[in-house]
Amino acid sequence: MSYHIRPITPADNPAAARVIRTVMPEFGASGPGFSINDPEVDAMYEAYHSPQSEFFVVTQNDAVVGCGGVAPLAAGDPGTCELRKMYFLPEVRGQGAGRELLALCLQRARALGFSYCYLETLGSMHAAHRLYERAGFERLPGPIGSTGHFKCDAFYGMNLTAS
Repeated sequence: MSYHIRPITPADNPAAARVIRTVMPEFGASGPGFSINDPEVDAMYEAYHSPQSEFFVVTQNDAVVGCGGVAPLAAGDPGTCELRKMYFLPEVRGQGAGRELLALCLQRARALGFSYCYLETLGSMHAAHRLYERAGFERLPGPIGSTGHFKCDAFYGMNLTAS
């Protein structure tokens, strides 16, 4: 089944929030310290509608089944962005949407002028680890910046200027 990736619109806010709130508990990420509790979850379009941020939705049969984006890393170096809230419902996993969305996010991060991309995830998200490592991300010993996601236990970074 095919999918489509496009920039988020205001009308997508409820569906993007549903994806985030469906996927995170699947991996035990529903309490304090996880991004599921970020205020932006209910207003993703507004949160990422700025000059240095972009957010995308993945649709299948006109339904939002995934999402993800980039934005400056809170309390990070000005050249560092964070890959944020990249989640997919089970029905779209394994179809290449993650790889394609990740490539798009990294392309847009470079175009926005970022030289480094950081992300946080959970040790239990094994497929995500494989995706990030295959894309060239390197495991970091600990967090950078100040995301407020103190329950995340896996950290990755990628130099966006390396060829």
